Amino acid sequence: MTYSTAAPTTERPSAASHHELRSHLESLARIHRVPGAQLAVHTGTHLVSLHTGTADALRNTAFTARTAVPLGSVTKVATATAVLLLADDGDLDLDEPVSDLLPDLPGGLTDVTTRHLLSHTAGLPTGPDSDSAVGTTASRYLSTVWTARNTLFTPGTGFSYSNAGYVVAGRILSEVTGMTWQEAVTALVLEPLGIVPAFLGDTAPSRPLAGGHALNTATGLVRPAHQNLAPVEAPAGALLASAEDLVTLGRALIGRSTVLPAAVADRMRHPEPAADAGALADSWGLGLALFQQDGRAWWGHDGNAQGTSCHLRADADTGVVVAFTGNAGAATALWRDIAAELARFTGIRVPTGPSADTRRGPALTLTDCAGTYRNGGIEYTVKLDGGGRPTLSVDGDYPIPLVCYADLSCDLEDPSTGRLEPGGRFHRDPVTGAIDRLQISGRTARRTGTG
Repeated sequence: MTYSTAAPTTERPSAASHHELRSHLESLARIHRVPGAQLAVHTGTHLVSLHTGTADALRNTAFTARTAVPLGSVTKVATATAVLLLADDGDLDLDEPVSDLLPDLPGGLTDVTTRHLLSHTAGLPTGPDSDSAVGTTASRYLSTVWTARNTLFTPGTGFSYSNAGYVVAGRILSEVTGMTWQEAVTALVLEPLGIVPAFLGDTAPSRPLAGGHALNTATGLVRPAHQNLAPVEAPAGALLASAEDLVTLGRALIGRSTVLPAAVADRMRHPEPAADAGALADSWGLGLALFQQDGRAWWGHDGNAQGTSCHLRADADTGVVVAFTGNAGAATALWRDIAAELARFTGIRVPTGPSADTRRGPALTLTDCAGTYRNGGIEYTVKLDGGGRPTLSVDGDYPIPLVCYADLSCDLEDPSTGRLEPGGRFHRDPVTGAIDRLQISGRTARRTGTG
């Protein structure tokens, strides 16, 4: 069953459109086999909040408006907001070398700044996977990424999405405030916004929680998924919140709240140089992704934990804020479908990804891209098939065909359906002209061998 709540304002969406949106959410949750989902929309004058289904498929716990969902990478928005508040108070300088703020960091990287960390332009690899990082201390974790040998490019000259960068940002929060990351984010961001804090690993949560779910393809049943985020990675993905909470945060980020100074919100929404986010977004600010749609600039973030999918979009011009949470991996597809329905509700199309590039021209053969590329411990292998078309394999997985274009961008082709999905881009060395980097799904890998 789907439930709805609405805060009273002078301008209400029509009852018909409200009912239609509620029906779509419930129907799409069934179609995509998502146990529970929340959708919150602020039209600029009015909040509509919808929720459906169960928070835990085994216990049949009801999803409510207050249920907090593992946000995955949307956590980074809260971490960045806390860092920006410290910078606004003069407690740190965004352009000061991080090594000056954290003198216990391993040597070798002296040009990385906090600005680079928050905008994913530091050139750091993404970091070890969560299973490998369980039980690892922050110092040991960072010793694997904070080295000149592992950097992907000169800081400030490229973009590579990095959880490790936010692990460092969390260390900065702790160093400057004297608090743990959880304490600092709670005190600086969550409590001032009226958001009840919830984090992965809470033993006595103060609000109802939802877990992630995965589909067992053998039985066709949806079952709970274990959240395996390592404690050291908390600043990159340990926050839980509801769609209503995300709307509250989103309104602050577009200057519609007195809690967050307008100067801080404006600073976060300024696109950073060289922040070409590829398939993730159109650009990146300080903790926020930029999505262009119909000439509008939407700011927000996407996040996936184990079996959850969460999304935030906010338009500073109209004040429209949209937030979605779902507790299954298939909720990403649900989000795309429900976002397509929101145009009839808000009068504005809400972007789910970067704007489509229609100027790339026809596909072409890119024979000099074959080789091996590395991002930390991840190896990407590009080979040419019998017809001379490139394929991509990650850590030895089944190769996926790549469709390349003259601007060096590429799409990933589903081998079973032929459907194209935005993949990323190859980069050439400006001096030699040789392809030296590959960016896939926002992560850059440095070329280490030829095909």
